Amino acid sequence: MEVTLLEWGLLVLAGYLAGVLNAIAGGGSFLTFPALVWVGVPPVTANATSAVAVLPGYLGGAAGFRRELETLSRREHVRMSAVGLAGGLLGGGLLLVTPGEVFSQIVPLLLLFATLMFAFGQTLLERFRKSAHPMPLLPGLFVVAVYGGYFNGGLGIMLLAMFAAAGMSNMLLMNGLKNWVSFIISLISVIAFAIAGKVMWAEALVMMVAATAGGYQGAALARKLPVLWVKRFVIATGLVMALIFLLKSG
Repeated sequence: MEVTLLEWGLLVLAGYLAGVLNAIAGGGSFLTFPALVWVGVPPVTANATSAVAVLPGYLGGAAGFRRELETLSRREHVRMSAVGLAGGLLGGGLLLVTPGEVFSQIVPLLLLFATLMFAFGQTLLERFRKSAHPMPLLPGLFVVAVYGGYFNGGLGIMLLAMFAAAGMSNMLLMNGLKNWVSFIISLISVIAFAIAGKVMWAEALVMMVAATAGGYQGAALARKLPVLWVKRFVIATGLVMALIFLLKSG
């Protein structure tokens, strides 16, 4: 597939804005995935390539919460990482065996679900936190990891909600775990995608560089822009993208 100069510009812009959004409120995959589909990348390959593009941001985010992550024992880290790897691999494998036309049909539903999770995730977080009956951590983590390996959108807020449902209350630790587990899930699924030849590396690397630059700029903007405005923009973007893909699939 040959990408024109204008399309390269679109990918760079999408990657940059995704980095900005992820640094402020999350939701960057609502831009990277549709941009790749827009320039002609098949949906399954676009999903895999988008996962590569946003991968480094998770590791950088986890590093920022290193102090909190060090409060967990090595055993806890190993158990959660192993479950994340298993779930992410299963989710990535499920994506690879999903026919392209089938994935195209369910993309609008995935985008809508991710958007709703982003919109109402904080409410769910508070309700789970007040629950008197915590859910088992590792089975819940496995389910979310399968979803994250299959489709990355909304993964962060789903992990936060799951941690809260399991009885966690330290938001700094939860954010650190969110980034670390997201990195683990995405890494193993990306490896599976790469082995299967589903990653367009030139596009992925260009968007990765742009997202890194956007993340750096986003950290500065986070001190100036009201997060509520950014969240509303992400929600509107997700709904519009879901509608566009629904119309295309129809």
